[in-house]
Amino acid sequence: MENLKNKKITMATLKSFIKNADELFVETKSRFNGMFDGIEYFQDTEMIQIDKADAIGHKGVYCVGRSRDYFKYKEKDGYIGIEVYNCCGCEILWTKIKLNQK
Repeated sequence: MENLKNKKITMATLKSFIKNADELFVETKSRFNGMFDGIEYFQDTEMIQIDKADAIGHKGVYCVGRSRDYFKYKEKDGYIGIEVYNCCGCEILWTKIKLNQK
Protein backbone atom coordinates (compact mmCIF):
# COMPACT_ATOMS: atom_id res chain seq x y z
CA MET A 1 0.00 0.00 0.00
CA GLU A 2 1.43 3.36 -0.95
CA ASN A 3 2.19 6.11 1.54
CA LEU A 4 -1.09 7.95 2.17
CA LYS A 5 0.40 10.54 4.50
CA ASN A 6 1.72 12.71 1.66
CA LYS A 7 -1.07 12.09 -0.84
CA LYS A 8 -4.38 13.84 -1.51
CA ILE A 9 -7.03 11.28 -0.59
CA THR A 10 -9.98 10.85 -2.95
CA MET A 11 -12.73 8.28 -3.42
CA ALA A 12 -10.39 6.32 -5.72
CA THR A 13 -7.76 6.28 -2.96
CA LEU A 14 -10.36 4.98 -0.49
CA LYS A 15 -11.37 2.17 -2.86
CA SER A 16 -7.72 1.24 -3.43
CA PHE A 17 -7.14 1.28 0.35
CA ILE A 18 -10.03 -1.16 0.79
CA LYS A 19 -8.86 -3.43 -2.03
CA ASN A 20 -5.27 -3.67 -0.72
CA ALA A 21 -6.08 -4.11 2.98
CA ASP A 22 -5.77 -7.52 4.62
CA GLU A 23 -8.26 -6.72 7.40
CA LEU A 24 -10.62 -3.76 7.74
CA PHE A 25 -12.07 -2.14 10.83
CA VAL A 26 -14.53 0.74 11.10
CA GLU A 27 -14.71 3.25 13.95
CA THR A 28 -17.80 5.47 14.08
CA LYS A 29 -17.13 8.91 15.59
CA SER A 30 -20.55 10.38 14.72
CA ARG A 31 -23.61 9.43 12.72
CA PHE A 32 -26.84 11.04 11.56
CA ASN A 33 -29.76 10.38 13.91
CA GLY A 34 -33.23 10.91 12.46
CA MET A 35 -34.84 10.98 15.92
CA PHE A 36 -33.63 14.53 16.46
CA ASP A 37 -32.67 15.35 12.85
CA GLY A 38 -28.97 15.89 13.46
CA ILE A 39 -25.55 14.38 13.96
CA GLU A 40 -25.02 12.31 17.11
CA TYR A 41 -21.44 12.26 18.44
CA PHE A 42 -20.13 9.22 20.32
CA GLN A 43 -17.83 9.51 23.36
CA ASP A 44 -16.65 5.90 23.52
CA THR A 45 -15.85 4.43 20.13
CA GLU A 46 -14.60 1.00 19.20
CA MET A 47 -13.12 -0.56 16.10
CA ILE A 48 -15.40 -3.20 14.57
CA GLN A 49 -14.07 -5.63 11.97
CA ILE A 50 -15.96 -5.59 8.66
CA ASP A 51 -15.78 -7.33 5.29
CA LYS A 52 -14.37 -5.56 2.24
CA ALA A 53 -17.79 -5.77 0.55
CA ASP A 54 -19.36 -3.82 3.45
CA ALA A 55 -16.60 -1.20 3.76
CA ILE A 56 -18.53 1.50 1.87
CA GLY A 57 -22.19 1.72 2.90
CA HIS A 58 -24.31 1.59 6.01
CA LYS A 59 -22.14 -1.07 7.72
CA GLY A 60 -18.86 0.72 7.01
CA VAL A 61 -18.09 4.30 6.02
CA TYR A 62 -21.01 6.10 4.41
CA CYS A 63 -20.13 8.20 1.35
CA VAL A 64 -22.62 10.65 -0.14
CA GLY A 65 -20.62 11.38 -3.33
CA ARG A 66 -20.67 14.45 -5.61
CA SER A 67 -17.65 16.01 -3.84
CA ARG A 68 -19.46 16.15 -0.50
CA ASP A 69 -17.11 13.69 1.22
CA TYR A 70 -13.96 14.83 2.98
CA PHE A 71 -11.07 12.44 3.57
CA LYS A 72 -8.17 12.62 6.02
CA TYR A 73 -5.22 10.32 6.77
CA LYS A 74 -5.11 8.88 10.32
CA GLU A 75 -2.57 6.84 12.33
CA LYS A 76 -2.91 5.17 15.72
CA ASP A 77 -1.27 2.29 17.63
CA GLY A 78 -0.17 0.11 14.73
CA TYR A 79 -3.07 1.06 12.43
CA ILE A 80 -3.45 3.43 9.51
CA GLY A 81 -6.77 4.72 8.34
CA ILE A 82 -8.83 7.09 6.27
CA GLU A 83 -11.37 9.30 8.00
CA VAL A 84 -14.53 10.02 5.99
CA TYR A 85 -16.50 13.10 7.05
CA ASN A 86 -19.75 14.31 5.48
CA CYS A 87 -23.30 15.37 6.34
CA CYS A 88 -24.07 11.83 7.55
CA GLY A 89 -21.32 11.74 10.16
CA CYS A 90 -17.71 10.76 10.60
CA GLU A 91 -16.23 7.26 10.38
CA ILE A 92 -12.67 6.00 10.14
CA LEU A 93 -11.71 2.95 8.11
CA TRP A 94 -8.66 1.26 9.69
CA THR A 95 -6.22 -1.47 8.68
CA LYS A 96 -3.14 -2.85 10.46
CA ILE A 97 0.22 -1.49 9.36
CA LYS A 98 2.31 -4.05 7.54
CA LEU A 99 5.98 -4.21 8.59
CA ASN A 100 7.30 -3.02 5.21
CA GLN A 101 4.53 -0.42 4.83
CA LYS A 102 5.88 2.32 7.13
